[in-house]
Amino acid sequence: MKELQRPRRLAPGARVAVVATSGPVPEERLQAGLDVLRGWDLDPVVAPHVLDRHPEFGYLAGTDADRAADLQNAWCDPAVDAVLCARGGYGAQRMIDLLDWDALRAAGPKVFVGFSDLTVLHEAFATRLGLVTLHGPMAAGVDFIKNARAQEHLRATLFAPETVRTITSGGTALVPGRARGVTLGGCLSLLAAELGTPHARPSAHGGLLCLEDVGEETYRLDRYLTQLLRSGWLEGMRGVLLGSWERCADYAELRPLLADRLGGLGVPVAENAGFGHGEGALTIPLGVAATLDAEAGTLTLDEPALR
Repeated sequence: MKELQRPRRLAPGARVAVVATSGPVPEERLQAGLDVLRGWDLDPVVAPHVLDRHPEFGYLAGTDADRAADLQNAWCDPAVDAVLCARGGYGAQRMIDLLDWDALRAAGPKVFVGFSDLTVLHEAFATRLGLVTLHGPMAAGVDFIKNARAQEHLRATLFAPETVRTITSGGTALVPGRARGVTLGGCLSLLAAELGTPHARPSAHGGLLCLEDVGEETYRLDRYLTQLLRSGWLEGMRGVLLGSWERCADYAELRPLLADRLGGLGVPVAENAGFGHGEGALTIPLGVAATLDAEAGTLTLDEPALR
């Protein structure tokens, strides 16, 4: 697996567009997130349909066409240096095929930040644009606006990425060892849902796979992992970094499942790595070469996430 192109880091005064690609966005949380970004001396601009609600499906922020247009217009605006997602939820899968990928590619690289449902877009930006993206907190997320650790780690990654080349979780090793590869991944359920779709990544070969999820029953997590195993998607993977399993079963119940499904792959597996839906989530760059030390609980990037 090849390293991807790194976008340019942000500087004070940079314009960042906030878009809603998935679920509906509470206005008060959006305003709180914008205040944080302004406090970083950024210039946030809100896409036209961020506060929309779909006329039929209340779990969507506006229509598929409008959500796609907001993302595309923000990305293709030469005055915009970064695109930050307002929140996750569900809906990115519905709008991803409405994007003009030739136009997005022609617009050149810029920073993209999100997680959860945005796993779909992280994968697409990797496979179709060849860009490093940031699996990190979202502008209107409770986990962002109320948590200093999440804010500071994202801020450091955006403005001074050389200061966070080693990401230390303090977690433990489900399977000990060290491995080097290119980071990829995100929300487990979305990675399983991407199998068989147009332009999907053919496998995680050569990768350090980052996995987390939220609100899933244990048997569903088993099903997603088993689907990835049966499809051959995990073959040749170099290592696994496990994040949070917020609102899933107690980790004491999940740990045997993760060991059962991942322990036979013959690669290091680090757990409790501090990213995902949990409080104070760290920002994980996707598409960068890195070394995973499962016992030390560290992910060390070969180069800073952004240029």
